[in-house]
Amino acid sequence: MPVRILIAVLIVLFVCCLLLTADRTAKAIKRGQRRREATRRLAAAAAQAEAQDRQRKAAEQASGALTSVMPTIHDVNTRTVGQPALRRDGASDRS
Repeated sequence: MPVRILIAVLIVLFVCCLLLTADRTAKAIKRGQRRREATRRLAAAAAQAEAQDRQRKAAEQASGALTSVMPTIHDVNTRTVGQPALRRDGASDRS
Protein backbone atom coordinates (compact mmCIF):
# COMPACT_ATOMS: atom_id res chain seq x y z
CA MET A 1 0.00 0.00 0.00
CA PRO A 2 2.69 2.62 0.82
CA VAL A 3 4.30 1.98 -2.59
CA ARG A 4 1.04 2.88 -4.37
CA ILE A 5 0.79 6.13 -2.40
CA LEU A 6 4.40 6.96 -3.20
CA ILE A 7 3.79 6.32 -6.92
CA ALA A 8 0.63 8.49 -6.83
CA VAL A 9 2.54 11.33 -5.14
CA LEU A 10 5.34 11.06 -7.72
CA ILE A 11 2.82 11.15 -10.56
CA VAL A 12 1.15 14.26 -9.09
CA LEU A 13 4.54 15.98 -8.67
CA PHE A 14 5.50 15.04 -12.24
CA VAL A 15 2.25 16.48 -13.60
CA CYS A 16 2.79 19.69 -11.57
CA CYS A 17 6.32 20.01 -12.98
CA LEU A 18 5.01 19.50 -16.51
CA LEU A 19 2.34 22.17 -16.00
CA LEU A 20 4.90 24.60 -14.58
CA THR A 21 7.24 23.99 -17.50
CA ALA A 22 4.39 24.45 -20.00
CA ASP A 23 3.36 27.70 -18.30
CA ARG A 24 6.89 29.11 -18.37
CA THR A 25 7.30 28.08 -22.00
CA ALA A 26 4.05 29.78 -22.97
CA LYS A 27 5.09 32.97 -21.14
CA ALA A 28 8.50 32.95 -22.83
CA ILE A 29 6.85 32.57 -26.25
CA LYS A 30 4.44 35.45 -25.55
CA ARG A 31 7.30 37.62 -24.29
CA GLY A 32 9.24 36.94 -27.49
CA GLN A 33 6.23 37.86 -29.60
CA ARG A 34 5.75 41.10 -27.67
CA ARG A 35 9.41 42.00 -28.10
CA ARG A 36 9.32 41.30 -31.83
CA GLU A 37 6.17 43.42 -32.17
CA ALA A 38 7.77 46.25 -30.16
CA THR A 39 10.88 46.07 -32.33
CA ARG A 40 8.75 46.22 -35.46
CA ARG A 41 6.81 49.25 -34.18
CA LEU A 42 10.03 50.98 -33.12
CA ALA A 43 11.58 50.42 -36.55
CA ALA A 44 8.44 51.79 -38.24
CA ALA A 45 8.44 54.87 -35.99
CA ALA A 46 12.15 55.45 -36.63
CA ALA A 47 11.61 55.17 -40.40
CA GLN A 48 8.72 57.62 -40.23
CA ALA A 49 10.78 60.08 -38.16
CA GLU A 50 13.65 59.85 -40.64
CA ALA A 51 11.27 60.47 -43.55
CA GLN A 52 9.82 63.52 -41.80
CA ASP A 53 13.33 64.78 -41.06
CA ARG A 54 14.34 64.38 -44.72
CA GLN A 55 11.17 66.20 -45.77
CA ARG A 56 11.80 69.01 -43.28
CA LYS A 57 15.41 69.40 -44.46
CA ALA A 58 14.30 69.46 -48.10
CA ALA A 59 11.74 72.18 -47.31
CA GLU A 60 14.40 74.11 -45.39
CA GLN A 61 16.79 73.91 -48.35
CA ALA A 62 14.06 74.99 -50.76
CA SER A 63 13.24 77.91 -48.49
CA GLY A 64 16.91 78.83 -48.33
CA ALA A 65 17.18 78.68 -52.11
CA LEU A 66 14.13 80.93 -52.47
CA THR A 67 15.49 83.38 -49.91
CA SER A 68 18.81 83.61 -51.74
CA VAL A 69 16.92 84.80 -54.84
CA MET A 70 14.32 86.93 -53.10
CA PRO A 71 15.39 88.55 -49.83
CA THR A 72 13.15 88.28 -46.84
CA ILE A 73 11.55 91.30 -45.28
CA HIS A 74 14.09 91.21 -42.47
CA ASP A 75 17.04 91.55 -44.87
CA VAL A 76 15.78 94.85 -46.32
CA ASN A 77 16.06 98.10 -44.39
CA THR A 78 12.53 99.18 -43.72
CA ARG A 79 11.58 102.75 -44.24
CA THR A 80 10.05 104.57 -41.35
CA VAL A 81 7.43 107.22 -41.81
CA GLY A 82 7.72 109.94 -39.24
CA GLN A 83 4.74 111.27 -37.36
CA PRO A 84 4.03 114.95 -37.79
CA ALA A 85 5.32 116.89 -34.83
CA LEU A 86 2.72 118.50 -32.59
CA ARG A 87 2.99 122.12 -31.60
CA ARG A 88 2.52 123.23 -28.06
CA ASP A 89 -1.08 124.17 -28.68
CA GLY A 90 -1.84 120.58 -29.85
CA ALA A 91 -2.19 121.29 -33.58
CA SER A 92 0.07 119.55 -36.06
CA ASP A 93 2.61 121.31 -38.25
CA ARG A 94 0.87 120.18 -41.44
CA SER A 95 -2.31 122.13 -40.96
